[in-house]
Amino acid sequence: MGLYVETRVRSGLEEIWDRTQEPSRHQRWDLRFTEITYLPRADGEPQRFRYATRVLPFLTVSGTGVAAGERHRPDGTRTSALRFSSGHPLSLLAEGSGYWRYVPDGDGVRFLTGYDYRPRWGRFGALADRLVLRPLMGWATAWSFDRLRLWLEEGVTPERARRNWLADLTLRVVAVTAAGTALALRPAELPPAAAYLVPLLPAVAVCAALFAPPSPRTPAARRCLRTPPDRARAPRLLHTLELPR
Repeated sequence: MGLYVETRVRSGLEEIWDRTQEPSRHQRWDLRFTEITYLPRADGEPQRFRYATRVLPFLTVSGTGVAAGERHRPDGTRTSALRFSSGHPLSLLAEGSGYWRYVPDGDGVRFLTGYDYRPRWGRFGALADRLVLRPLMGWATAWSFDRLRLWLEEGVTPERARRNWLADLTLRVVAVTAAGTALALRPAELPPAAAYLVPLLPAVAVCAALFAPPSPRTPAARRCLRTPPDRARAPRLLHTLELPR
């Protein structure tokens, strides 16, 4: 799989399953989706769904998918898998597939995903994916996983977590802007010691903005594992699903 994200959540397996498998809850914490709707299905068939993602305030792309889950496995883990496709002409993601694994681990659960997709638009799409979309998708997945963790562990709702993140981001931007403004408006006559220190302000502010840890109640992609284990592979369940058209 091209992208991998893993987090550990101190919560029960059933709680994590419900908040990831129920569409109305899933779309609250997952930044990659604005809306998820299950479609009617017959008994024994995989679950088909529609999804929509608001890319810009005036642009929403949509697609369809099919998913299946294994809620009771002999080893005590759970697995779900999906395939998806989008016929929207402005969607860079043409089709893809992925899985979630739920692995009990002491007083918590290792929740992890692996997924990949095929971009459209030929060589331009491949370049845009490599430089922009794929890094963004990896970050969005990890950030969303940490937002889910905060919801389950700390009771921080996804909506509150987003506000916390926006406030944190605003403070970092203000710090960098203030340092740059101080440098630009510094008095012409300064003591020698101050003259050497003032140019360092922007560098210190940028380092703080980039590397200072966020609040424990603010989601952060950096808290998630992004490198897959050597033996990570897609579950066999994924190969039973046909690509939706």
